[in-house]
Amino acid sequence: MARNLRAGLIGLGMMGRHHARNLRALEGVDLVAVADPGGDVHGTAPDLDVLPDAESLIKAGIDYAVVAVPTQFHREVALTFADAGVHCLVEKPLAFDIGEAEEIARVFEHKGLVGAVGYIERYNPALQEMRRRIADGQLGQIYQISTRRQGAFPDRIHDVGVVKDLATHDLDLTTWVAQSPYATVGAVSTRRSGRNDEDMVSIAGRLADDTITNHMVNWLSPFKERITVVTGEKGALVGDTIKADLTFHANGKADTNVWETMASFRGVSEGDSVRYALQRTEPLRTEHIAFRNAVLGDPSDIVTMREGLHTVRVVEAVLESAQAGRTVSLSF
Repeated sequence: MARNLRAGLIGLGMMGRHHARNLRALEGVDLVAVADPGGDVHGTAPDLDVLPDAESLIKAGIDYAVVAVPTQFHREVALTFADAGVHCLVEKPLAFDIGEAEEIARVFEHKGLVGAVGYIERYNPALQEMRRRIADGQLGQIYQISTRRQGAFPDRIHDVGVVKDLATHDLDLTTWVAQSPYATVGAVSTRRSGRNDEDMVSIAGRLADDTITNHMVNWLSPFKERITVVTGEKGALVGDTIKADLTFHANGKADTNVWETMASFRGVSEGDSVRYALQRTEPLRTEHIAFRNAVLGDPSDIVTMREGLHTVRVVEAVLESAQAGRTVSLSF
């Protein structure tokens, strides 16, 4: 009988505690060691000794590690695990800049290790179902992908701005939903909360397949919103990842021009609207199942480090565009 995989977790902050909870509940996996130089402030693993660093986790004899430390430490920690032959799930973004991301991805590939990036939004039931329906041709040709991700400032974020923290989710999920990389991005950003990094950004882009995109992201709104709208030739799919809801609005044949007042706010035609009944599994649980399966030999559902590297490139292009006031092109 095969033994359970031995998992380690480094970083016991806001995300780390949720990783610990899911690792403990994951079939075929034992959470055997945790590490954080600041201790276990949330009481995440009261039955385990809190180790000081990645080297200590390696000595505990782990098969894979979840890296939930601040972004600025991703390179150091991930490469430490790679040198020891330990598979890694690294929280998003993969690294602080392109150079670090390229190095991490290259080393993991060279050593033949499973490396993934924790883009949890991909595993939201609404977006999983959206991706499946788009792949099945429900929307026909895709014209536009638009996202809105806004809310109040999270005090736990100290090392990056809203682009590297929040917008990176939208940039990743957009390329995944469309199955096409970014070709160009243009962005404007601002700083309104007194921090050194941007807290609001508006991004317009074009994918390699000519899909146009736009993303509104900020930490300055008094309400929380997580919306993805994909518009195509046959209608639009709207995903709400807070509620895990997915709604389809069909392009229809019902002519509203016969009633001028109605046409002014309904449009020239409309079809049926359907909100789908979904199996709502916690996205982080689905992400952990996918990574466990990858370590066991099925990497089909993970966000690879190569994909994470592309997203870091797009993030850097967004920041460059906002600073320089021009559109930036990306190679793909």
